[in-house]
Amino acid sequence: MSEQGRPPDAPDPGSEQGINLPGFRDVQLEFAAHIRNPSQNPKPADVDERRMRVYRELVYNNIEGFVAGAFPIAKKLLSPETGTPSEQETGNSPWHRLVREFVHQHASTSPYFLEVSQEFLEFLGQTERPDLPPFLLELCHYEWVELALRVDEQDIPSRVLREGVSIPIDAGGDLLDQVPIVSPLAKCLAYNFAVHQVRGDRPLASVEPAATFLVVYRDPEDAVRFLETNAMTALLLELLDGERTGRQALRELAGKISGPDLDAAASETRIAKVLEQGSQTLSRLRDRSIIVGALAAQA
Repeated sequence: MSEQGRPPDAPDPGSEQGINLPGFRDVQLEFAAHIRNPSQNPKPADVDERRMRVYRELVYNNIEGFVAGAFPIAKKLLSPETGTPSEQETGNSPWHRLVREFVHQHASTSPYFLEVSQEFLEFLGQTERPDLPPFLLELCHYEWVELALRVDEQDIPSRVLREGVSIPIDAGGDLLDQVPIVSPLAKCLAYNFAVHQVRGDRPLASVEPAATFLVVYRDPEDAVRFLETNAMTALLLELLDGERTGRQALRELAGKISGPDLDAAASETRIAKVLEQGSQTLSRLRDRSIIVGALAAQA
């Protein structure tokens, strides 16, 4: 015996480690390719078809379930069936063809199932599909924002951090002369279609282009709601950056919408009108918890 306790002429066990690795890797690649798209990629020859079908349906139905849960209206528009489809049914509707294409082609950057919906949205944004409704990407984005707000672990804030100091937000503060604070659970969205009006039973041809501005938000009861608004309110919310007072934001808004040909008197008239209407808008936004209150203006 050698000093390692092995006969000197015995083969080294470590010398054969990995000898089957290339072949096993090939089988893995065949296996994964077949699961991603069984119509284009044959299954590994030595895998039983019955067992292979279990893997195919398990992987596809799990991914499709996560996507359908995030985009229920999109699914209903593109697929009339309900329930879990059989393997034969997954190629028979635009919805399942789209999900199959996602499974086959998209290289996900996240390994987490909970982020499948975000990956699907990214896939849609990279996909040119003239056979699908032109508003599909915007509809899916709108549905995804609703989902993201629903699962967001943040609460509507009652304080903000300024230079390391926690400052309370005054829920009844002066929205003109103090600094309005927009809820982090409010998202301002602009679309080319009125996607918030799309329903699963609505004819696709009836959805026509229309410039649409929405604020999607979560209220204090954790219900996700939307407010249909306009370009001016969307710009106002963008100007409310946590630094400007409401008055400063509205005066800047008035400057953006005033033409360069206005004289000083006309410009001041425009500013006064914007301040009057804007003050009412700020109050309505606070009533919906889109604005959560105000802070004293910094010197």
